[in-house]
Parts: sequence; C-alpha cells; structure tokens
Amino acid sequence: MANVSVLGLGAMGSRMAANLVKAGHDVTVWNRNPNAASALVSAGAKAAQTPKEAAAGANFVVAMLRDNEASRQVWLDPESGALNSMSSSAVAIESSTLTADWIRELGTRMEARKVSLLEAPVAGSTPQAEAAQLIYLTGGAAETFAHTEPILKAMGSSILHVGPLGSGALAKLATNTLLGIHVTVLAELIGMLKRSDADVERVLDAVAKTPVWSAAAGRLSTLMLAGNFAPQFPVELIEKDFGYTLQAAGSETSAPTIAAVRDVFRVAIERGFGKENMTSVAKLFT
Repeated sequence: MANVSVLGLGAMGSRMAANLVKAGHDVTVWNRNPNAASALVSAGAKAAQTPKEAAAGANFVVAMLRDNEASRQVWLDPESGALNSMSSSAVAIESSTLTADWIRELGTRMEARKVSLLEAPVAGSTPQAEAAQLIYLTGGAAETFAHTEPILKAMGSSILHVGPLGSGALAKLATNTLLGIHVTVLAELIGMLKRSDADVERVLDAVAKTPVWSAAAGRLSTLMLAGNFAPQFPVELIEKDFGYTLQAAGSETSAPTIAAVRDVFRVAIERGFGKENMTSVAKLFT
C-alpha cells in the first residue's frame, strides 16, 4: 500500500479518494473548502490544510481540479503549492482536464525538481468514479506509467497509455468534444421530433438499432427524455473543455463544428443552465 494524497474533492475527486481509502492506501486529502473532507476523514483519510502539507511524504499526489489556473496554483504556488514538499521519488498524477501546453509546462517544472509527472485525465462521470470504473487516458514516460498503474487501478477499470506528456490531455479533449457534440445533436433532434408530433421514444428506439447509434447516445437521450438534469458533467465545465479544444485547434475556422457546439453551451450558460448537467441543453430546443 502507498501514501497517496488527493488534491481537489469535488464530485470526481471525492469519489476517487474514497476508492483509494477502500483499497487500503494511506490517503491524505485537501480541498479549498475544508468541509468537503469531512466524510473522507470519517472513512479513514487524513485532512491537510494546504496542498504542500498534503503532499509531504506522499508517494503519489493526485490532483482533480477545475482548469489550468487551478492546477497551476495547487501545484506551483510559492507558499502552499504541492511541488514544494514533494520528494524526488514521488509521482504527481494530474487528472484534471487541461490543455496539452500546460501539461508540458508543468512537466518541465516538475522535472527541474526531479519529480515525475503522469497526466491521467479520465473518461467517465460521477457514477463511474463512484464504482471505480473510470477510463484513464494517460500521458508520460513509460516507466512512470508502469509505476503508477497499480494506483490508478484502485479508481479505474481501464488504464490506457497514449503517449508522452500532452497526449493524455489531447485524448481527453477529443473524448469530451465528441461527447458534447453527441449532446447537442441529440437535443436538437429530440426538439425536432417533438415539434413534428413524432413518438420520440419509438423513433429513437428505431435509430438505436442502426450502426450510427452509440452507448453514449442511449444514456444521454434517456436523461433528456426524463428531464433529469442533475449535475454529473455540468454545462459550464464542458464549455470550458470546448474552449481548450479550440485552443488546440488553433482557431474557430479550423474547427467550425466544434466552435458551433461551444456556442450552444454558451447560450445554455446565459440561460442559467451552467451548473446543470450538460444534457440540460435539451431545454433550448423543446
């Protein structure tokens, strides 16, 4: 068993930390709002006051944060950043959805301190995080991946190594972009079917028998038809990811479909749906 620290206890990070505790690891947690740590402390984790304190003595330090800015602060803050207390034998595991450019910069900063970095963003939402069924899309040195894989297996069911640092971020952005396009197209089609007085479920059941349907389409359409918009992957977060994808593309003209879908999520945020599940964009079309 290892000493593992988890930085960021949102919907995903808290569940990942809980699975590490269940797996028997010695877990220390930190969150900007310390109240988020109470359930994990009751389950056996220790709470730290800062990322620096959390990372001290850890073999592995896992971060699950909102964006590039949060990642930079949590790892590199001159006073409280986790990197300040990490030993050269420790591994940093960055599981947030970030840009490839930032991951490469972070890797360079960590290399200067003799700390290894594995980027390990995940495919899956809160149900998969709770069930330890996340899919990891990792990037980094092969030896770092091999050393870290047993830790990731406590939280995920599929651990994939896709290349050097930056590759994982690009794989995750591609995954979330395809997912977001699924969401908006299904929302528009459901709206079209309703306005056409079709039996929506019957039509979609028929489409589901064709090769164009996917498992994701089934889950997303079920949530939309049920009007279940409880947050699993909020609109405001997938809109952020679309922005990162467009940065990687270089311009909106290089990725016009992606840019158009991002605009749909932006409208949803303007309508007040930002904290609801991404499927709430269905309300724009029905």
